[in-house]
Amino acid sequence: MTSIQQLRKVTTVHKDVSERLKKINPGLAKEVRIILDENKAERHLRGGMATKLKYSHKKAGAIGDGS
Repeated sequence: MTSIQQLRKVTTVHKDVSERLKKINPGLAKEVRIILDENKAERHLRGGMATKLKYSHKKAGAIGDGS
């Protein structure tokens, strides 16, 4: 699957959740929106932790390789 196809799939899922689910089940749509908003608000924190972990492993490897 190409990046464009993956993006299209993600966009469709978000569209389903944000637009179509409101019409099908408004109560569930509201619950899902709360979860998605929370995830969006925390996403940058998870990315920062992942980057920190990545570089801490690289640094530890550089110290231990005898260079």
